[in-house]
Amino acid sequence: MEPRLHSLPELETTRPHMEPRASSPAATLSVARKFHVLVGVTGSVAALKLPLLISKLLDVPGLEVTVVTTEKAKHFYSPQDVPVTLYSDADEWETWKHRADPVLHIELRRWADLMLVAPLDANTLGKVASGICDNLLTCVIRAWDHSKPLLFCPAMNTAMWEHPLTAQQVNQLKAFGYVEIPCVAKKLVCGDQGLGAMAEVETIVDKVKEVLFQHS
Repeated sequence: MEPRLHSLPELETTRPHMEPRASSPAATLSVARKFHVLVGVTGSVAALKLPLLISKLLDVPGLEVTVVTTEKAKHFYSPQDVPVTLYSDADEWETWKHRADPVLHIELRRWADLMLVAPLDANTLGKVASGICDNLLTCVIRAWDHSKPLLFCPAMNTAMWEHPLTAQQVNQLKAFGYVEIPCVAKKLVCGDQGLGAMAEVETIVDKVKEVLFQHS
């Protein structure tokens, strides 16, 4: 069963029926507002690490976290193991019924201070590099405010990583101003050995901490 979703502050009046099950972006902002991290998760097997990644991020003082997932990513984790707001494609349309209603991918973009896409699979890498925005996550990225940091963590099979298109697409994202957290070499779940595994969770969290320190 999908978790009940929180409302972002801008959506609160249009989604009064939704009740939070954990701390949410709808919480009243304090004088010292928390730093908002929007985590995007795509359909790489590295999405198995999403619960651990969220847990480690929540251990960082001053962070508030929300997740945007692709439909394929849901295959690799249980929503019940992710104790924060979790948005997927259906929510884009549930929040928009009439012309004056808020548009979810725009509201998420406004809410976030930093976006972290971990893992970024080969399919979504290709979409983002080409400007395709056919789901909630890629719409958020296409609408992203380039004055804010966007970190991405590639993760794919070694043969896919070594394909000539991959380097071109990664370089295109870097040309957009996005920051790569490089993949690592290891034995992959499929049994292949080599580059393509998502960076370790500790490495990713350290990079987020670095951005938070700069922001502070």
